[in-house]
Amino acid sequence: MGRCTRASRCCIVFEGRDGAGKGGTIKAITERVSPRVFRVVALPAPTEREKSQMYMQRYLPHLPAAGEIVIFDRSWYNRAGVERVMGFCTEEQADRFLKVVPLVEKAIVDSGVILLKYWLEVSPEEQTRRLKARIDDGRKIWKLSPMDLKIVQPLVRLLARPRRDVRRHRHRRGRLWYVRAAPRTSSSVRLNIISHLLGAFRTTKCRARR
Repeated sequence: MGRCTRASRCCIVFEGRDGAGKGGTIKAITERVSPRVFRVVALPAPTEREKSQMYMQRYLPHLPAAGEIVIFDRSWYNRAGVERVMGFCTEEQADRFLKVVPLVEKAIVDSGVILLKYWLEVSPEEQTRRLKARIDDGRKIWKLSPMDLKIVQPLVRLLARPRRDVRRHRHRRGRLWYVRAAPRTSSSVRLNIISHLLGAFRTTKCRARR
């Protein structure tokens, strides 16, 4: 997978439940491409200074320049999901975010950025199985602490409304979410997403030639 066009700018957002396969899918996309073109962004918790800024402000510097493809491993949608559930923002702040984000994304797209958003879905049972498997696998234990398993099921219940709110943007003026279910074997999901990405890039190139 190479450059879309010399001047193209692509932003790819991955969201979904923990254990749905976001990291594995991103690795499958980037392991055989040039790091000078592809860049993965996974932001840590905001600093005190960033907390005092406009919410979207810390994400904007990471948007792509000409010839770049930026992949967000989780994104600004943390505001409407985990931050809302864990009490890091108020309901009012989350609702305000959901009203504003379509306009922000429209501005991003109007500037010439190709914006693609993927939501990876997994059942609660499969999610629990995968999280437990991380604890049993020394290669993956760094992804998860035992404490995380204690809050998985409460989070599944609490995230039900935020997840509906985020995915409801498929029916608004914001950019569409492409939802992919993550079965027990994730290879088919990864292939489907890579195929969709290539198709989106080809479509954009055809439009640019007209």
